Amino acid sequence: MRRFPLVLIALLFASTAFAGKPAPAEYVLLVGGPSMYQWEKYKAAPHDHWWANFVRAARLRTEQLRAQLGPDAKITWLIYKQGYLDRAEQEHQDLISLIGTVRDKFDINLVWFDKGSEVINYLNAGQPRDKMKIADFEYFGHSNKACFMFDYSNHIDSACKSWLHENDLVRIRRGIFARNPYIKSWGCHTGESMSAKWYNATGTHMVGAIGKTQFMMEELPILTSPEGRWAN
Repeated sequence: MRRFPLVLIALLFASTAFAGKPAPAEYVLLVGGPSMYQWEKYKAAPHDHWWANFVRAARLRTEQLRAQLGPDAKITWLIYKQGYLDRAEQEHQDLISLIGTVRDKFDINLVWFDKGSEVINYLNAGQPRDKMKIADFEYFGHSNKACFMFDYSNHIDSACKSWLHENDLVRIRRGIFARNPYIKSWGCHTGESMSAKWYNATGTHMVGAIGKTQFMMEELPILTSPEGRWAN
């Protein structure tokens, strides 16, 4: 009968014990701000009748992630704060506190930001990326084919002062993502240009819309353009 050294047996049991343990990962949902009524009320198709347009979608997605991953998964919301401070005056409600109740209910790591550079900084170094990779990154907010527009129609009618442009994506470090991450923009038009720039910059695929999307109350955003489709 062949005998194995005790050290080899111990290493075999150790490798078996840790083989099924997944590496720590982070699930990041980026949430833009809503438009303001004074800019939208005269438009044929006004945006953001409801202040929680994007927050609701992020909550629905968080519910899915919690059901899939369990209570211990690290889910982070990056939210454009000024948009909700401004909209709070229009709504006569403390929207920051209301968002805080969602954080508490789902045990979310809530991070407020003001500029696109802060989003990149968090992705690169918000967690120790040598130990905790990003397995999921999703955007809920206004966008065009080249840009996430965090404050679209908030300070300026049909324009923005806070954004993340496709030309800034080269500043995202390639090593921060887990293997085969799920990356998606739920905003309009991202698949028409920004998704390609994302891949060139990060080496990962970002699903984006060809055409427009519509944010819903009880389901994730849907495509609304006649020839619309999801692409990466």
